[in-house]
Amino acid sequence: MARSEPVVLTNMCMVTDGNGNVLVQDRTDPGWPGLVFPGGHVEPEESFTEAVIREVWEETGITIEAPKLCGVKQFQNHLGERYIVFLYKTDRFSGELKSSAEGEAKWVALKDFDQYNWVRDFSDMLEIFLDDSIGELRYFREDGQLKHTFY
Repeated sequence: MARSEPVVLTNMCMVTDGNGNVLVQDRTDPGWPGLVFPGGHVEPEESFTEAVIREVWEETGITIEAPKLCGVKQFQNHLGERYIVFLYKTDRFSGELKSSAEGEAKWVALKDFDQYNWVRDFSDMLEIFLDDSIGELRYFREDGQLKHTFY
């Protein structure tokens, strides 16, 4: 039995401003459009924490501090790779907000969650950010259906 497998490592961070707002990116990618927390890929030899700090800065102009790992999301992608998203949150940041080629960066009120067009499956991920008793979201196929479970 093989003990290794191809893996894609990514991250996402919920940045809060202390006033009920969260930092989001309105993605322009037609394959996964909508609002989402900023994040991206972990580069080779980069730490997971360094990667999330870099990605948030590249996509929003905001430099985050002390991001705390709050959970993971995982699934098998269409290439058969295990796709892992390390989920972080922080309320410590500095810098001036700017958008990137990946989408418009802005602050939105989390209490108005239902009024926004979020990326698909975001409500599942949001549970991990908001509920400290949940640490993992796993998507899997069963009987031809895409399902998920929380741990």
